Amino acid sequence: MEKILDQFQQALLSMDRLEARRILENFNPEQDAMQCVEEIVVPVLERIGDLWEQGQLPLAQIYMSGRICEELVDRYLPPASPQRMDQPNMAIVILEDYHTLGKFIIHSTLRASGIEIQDFGTLDIESLIHKVIANNIKILLVSVLMFSSANHIKELCNRLKQEHPTTRVIVGGAPFRFDSQLWQQVGADAVGTNTAEAIQETFKMIEALT
Repeated sequence: MEKILDQFQQALLSMDRLEARRILENFNPEQDAMQCVEEIVVPVLERIGDLWEQGQLPLAQIYMSGRICEELVDRYLPPASPQRMDQPNMAIVILEDYHTLGKFIIHSTLRASGIEIQDFGTLDIESLIHKVIANNIKILLVSVLMFSSANHIKELCNRLKQEHPTTRVIVGGAPFRFDSQLWQQVGADAVGTNTAEAIQETFKMIEALT
């Protein structure tokens, strides 16, 4: 299995769509698409995310790896497929900040893992609360880069507890790597200090809510 993961990772990093597709098809002759996603796509994307966190991969490879996996998953697991994970409504957002890379990687990895998640882009608190309520979001991933933006998450969590208490908040970004207790101080339900941890926490929360 490790050899297959290595081959799939190399195909993604080489931006070789045909080879990545061939690996998935050969691994799964019975066309159990979700098994492919769970056993190959998710762990390899987590590996690639870790390499990016360590500064070992450039942005182009991260971007294309995510895109290739999204294309493959949408091919074998279209959004209407009954094999798609039964999940609560989810969204990811940047709160009052302007970086996008971390959000893109997590959004792409989740979609390539068979999870449907809305991308709310960059919003202020008022606009975000409105969208959460309008879309009945149950799991909200919030990404920030600056400590000043992280401080706004406390207000966001307090408002959500009053106005839409069923929403669970997962936070991530640089401030939460520097301060391991910050996520609790702002009132979040979980934290992802890196890509792999954010994905793992999301899956845990989905399981807890379904």
